[in-house]
Amino acid sequence: MKDKETLTRFLLEQIQTIAPDSDTESLDPDEDMRDELDLDSMDFLRLLESISKQLNVNIPEVDYNKITTLNNMVSYISERTI
Repeated sequence: MKDKETLTRFLLEQIQTIAPDSDTESLDPDEDMRDELDLDSMDFLRLLESISKQLNVNIPEVDYNKITTLNNMVSYISERTI
C-alpha cells in the first residue's frame, strides 16, 4: 500500500477498531498517538499486530518506538509494502 492517503485512512480505521472511543479526527499526525488517543500498551500492540497481519508487513519489536506517530507509521509501512 504505497498511497499514503489510503494507508492513513486504513490506519485510522484500524485504530477505531482497536480503540473505538479514540478521537482520530483530532489526532495530530506528528504527535505520539499513544498519548494523543490514550492507547495503552496492549492497544498499541494489538494495533501493530493487526496492521502487520492485514498488510503482510513485518514490524519487529525493535521498531515500535519508531512508529509512534501516525506520519511515522505511514512512512514506515509504505516503505515496507509492495
